[in-house]
Amino acid sequence: MDVLLIGSGGREHALAWKIARSPQLGRLYAAPGNPGIAQEARIVDLDIADHAAIIDFCVSNGIGLVVVGPEAPLVAGLADDLEAAGLTVFGPSRAAAQLEGSKGFTKELCDRKGIPTAAYRRFDALEPARAYVSETGAPIVIKADGLAAGKGVTVAETVEEALAALTACFAEPGASVVVEECMVGPEASLFCLCDGTRAVFFGTAEDHKRAFDGDKGPNTGGMGAYSPSLLMTPALIERAMAEIVRPTMEGMAEAGTPFKGVLYAGLMLTADGPKLIEYNARFGDPECQVLMMRLESDILPLLLASARGDLSGAQPVWSEDAAVTVVLASRGYPGAYEKGTPILSLPEPGEGALVFHAGTQAAGGALAAQGGRVLNATARAAGVPGAVRKAYELVDAVDWPGGFWRTDIAHRAAGG
Repeated sequence: MDVLLIGSGGREHALAWKIARSPQLGRLYAAPGNPGIAQEARIVDLDIADHAAIIDFCVSNGIGLVVVGPEAPLVAGLADDLEAAGLTVFGPSRAAAQLEGSKGFTKELCDRKGIPTAAYRRFDALEPARAYVSETGAPIVIKADGLAAGKGVTVAETVEEALAALTACFAEPGASVVVEECMVGPEASLFCLCDGTRAVFFGTAEDHKRAFDGDKGPNTGGMGAYSPSLLMTPALIERAMAEIVRPTMEGMAEAGTPFKGVLYAGLMLTADGPKLIEYNARFGDPECQVLMMRLESDILPLLLASARGDLSGAQPVWSEDAAVTVVLASRGYPGAYEKGTPILSLPEPGEGALVFHAGTQAAGGALAAQGGRVLNATARAAGVPGAVRKAYELVDAVDWPGGFWRTDIAHRAAGG
């Protein structure tokens, strides 16, 4: 089977790396790709916002499956247009992708289905939101009601910080904001493959959002992750599936917007049990990297079964090992950063050890940084401490003067 992969980040490199190892794969294409993905797939010059061009390419090249990595094309309805053209696509429809595209949509679904989540209010204007925050006090959570690449959330410790976040959100025309109570507890991520009616458990992970060691600094798209989450016991996984994921699948089907693809639940493990922080309608980044490193099953038939709407026979098999990924980012990220800094050398891939490309570009035969999050040093080993050591050995072998990284990824799980 020939496959087209949409996307250009570290998540898509991890998917390309895993798909390329499938015995069922014919040719793997990617758009727009990156230099790492180019080692696994043929890069094609397609504008992923041009749905007609993607359809033409798929029809002309006999593409059997399109795998959409990022959230923006899903929210823009790429899966709808591909399916309308008779193509098979892994990823939710525009309507179903509202689970990520609209915080308010998800909160209303939680209300209808009794899904445990933070108490909230939704606002379409600044002044009522300011009045509510001033009256409620802090700590309080401000969320932009839309896509924000994992950075549209402010956990405000003071009213002043919350008001500043509101002002920033409403600087965007037509903005809407969700204001939530501040839940207390550790966070974990749970993933499921979905076919419209059923959800198949697909692993857990823990992400590190803050830019600097000790969980300090601004939120980012993610500075590292490990899998499986040591917090998510079998009992907690089953409770989250029963109280959060399955009611979500039921609610989406009842609303005529069945969810197919990967459902990524960000969970807060409170004293009252797991509660939903938010949903993403795609694999996490960098969580996808550690999941792909641990997955022993052939991923291609799993993606295809989801896309075709029948995961009844799906039983993903996982390595008992832990996996850790450390994000190397451009200095200054998530603020202003210099583009084009040279990456002088990368370590060769080893057994259970690989540097995934995220924001890289090839220029004149050399490699350079193009984005904020640039490389993902990813390793698998028996136990989190071993995976941490192995991942940081990869980091140490990267020669990139323009980068920085956290030195404490998975430190709590590793006993640090």
